[in-house]
Amino acid sequence: MAKAKSGTIAQRLEDAAKAKQAMLEAFRNRPAADDPEVAARRAERLEIAQAREARVTARRLAREAEVARQRAEREAEIAQRRAEEEAREAERRANLRKRPGLASVLASHNAAKAARKDRH
Repeated sequence: MAKAKSGTIAQRLEDAAKAKQAMLEAFRNRPAADDPEVAARRAERLEIAQAREARVTARRLAREAEVARQRAEREAEIAQRRAEEEAREAERRANLRKRPGLASVLASHNAAKAARKDRH
């Protein structure tokens, strides 16, 4: 909360001058750039920034690894389905070879189906 205005204009000007002088003194008394305390704080901030950067990089790499793992799982699942489908197809063909009469029936059925499809 602001201090209530009291006193004369001269008193307020004097208070303002004192405040400016105090800020100037604080500015002049600050440590130099080559001060050991300043260098220590700068080094600490640098370490914190590097640690943050390392954490961000680690999270990014973990995300990328997870995406790669999921992609590999999907590709493996697709390959497994394809192999199962090929195995079923091979089994079906083997069964057709065992029963030659069935193969000719299926072939004629497929030919009739294709003929009906061509008419429409």
